[in-house]
Amino acid sequence: MKNLTVEDARARMLDGAARLGVEAVALSEAVGRVLARDVVADRHQPPFDASAMDGWAVRRADYGVVAAFAIAGESAAGRAYPATLEPGQAVRIFTGAPVPPGADLVIIQEEAVRDGDRVSFAAGDNPKSNIRPAGGDFRSGDRLLGAGARIDPWRLSLAAAAGRADLPVARRPKVAILATGDELVAPGGAPEADQIFESGSFSLAALIEAWGGQPIKLAPAADSVDAIALAVADAEVDLVVTIGGASVGDYDLVKPAMARLGLVLRVQTIAVRPGKPTWFGLLEDGRRVLGLPGNPASALVCAELFLRPLLAALSGADPALPFGVARLAAPLPGNGPREHWMRAARAVDAEGRVTVTPFPDQDSSLVGVFARADALVMRPAGAPPAHAGDLVVTLPLARA
Repeated sequence: MKNLTVEDARARMLDGAARLGVEAVALSEAVGRVLARDVVADRHQPPFDASAMDGWAVRRADYGVVAAFAIAGESAAGRAYPATLEPGQAVRIFTGAPVPPGADLVIIQEEAVRDGDRVSFAAGDNPKSNIRPAGGDFRSGDRLLGAGARIDPWRLSLAAAAGRADLPVARRPKVAILATGDELVAPGGAPEADQIFESGSFSLAALIEAWGGQPIKLAPAADSVDAIALAVADAEVDLVVTIGGASVGDYDLVKPAMARLGLVLRVQTIAVRPGKPTWFGLLEDGRRVLGLPGNPASALVCAELFLRPLLAALSGADPALPFGVARLAAPLPGNGPREHWMRAARAVDAEGRVTVTPFPDQDSSLVGVFARADALVMRPAGAPPAHAGDLVVTLPLARA
């Protein structure tokens, strides 16, 4: 369990992690949720041949033969022409309106000349039909969205077009956040000379929300083993994420507190930089616990590498991270014995290639560096020096 590779540690965290449950939510609440079952069409879209333009519906067989068509009526969206089009007739039609039975051609209005109750056309020898066929978007029985898809505004529109008023989605994981340390003061407070403002829980809560979870901040009565154990014991959550107290010092109280709740470790340390003290285990009642280091950069890097895929798995989504590749814009020295995830800035060079520039100071306490980064760059353990132009593995960071 000690000094596991990033991949091995992630695999241990994901072992047994699966969708927590299913609930139905209204379309207005579905964005960001993960579908629990397929969405299958039960009718064609459009359900009828529809006009793609404002114009006149006629029979193609009559076009070029009939000099002036008799105007039979009108077809508008939601108000279809109620009869079959007869030879020599034309129906005024509007975009999205049903094409009358018998018609197979819509002449756009710019190419029509109306004279009383008749209309003539000058649309060339072989005009476009300007008709959207029934089922042109999707057909009854088509699988529109698959289970595991995360609903975004575009998928929401597709579900609405299929007539769904609500969607079956995975229950959102409830995640407790516990930041420990007597040195921490809440923002807005009055810190002593030896205290700092607590920042990790705020960023983690925002990330958990963005990744589909429900963050719940815990506030132990004191920074003690008893208080921490009591706060976690009463938390009705699926996952506990702790910040700080992840090492083995005299004031690292989280693991002893979790031990009182039956903690069984699956990951003790990880061969990663930053974030070696990151740990993971299960409590006696089955709740998962992810212990993140107290340094903000360490906590956020490891949240990207481990918390993000874990929340995806608990939501029924694909836990694979969106790794990519980019070219280094500057050389890097050789790497040490731990896999290094470096905060970096992405750009596009003059040839349209994505480049990354790791920041020179990668100290794990620097929140300002993370605020400027939009990617993480991975350096394998023991990697030799890298040159400008070399390809590296990256993990993009979502920036608003």
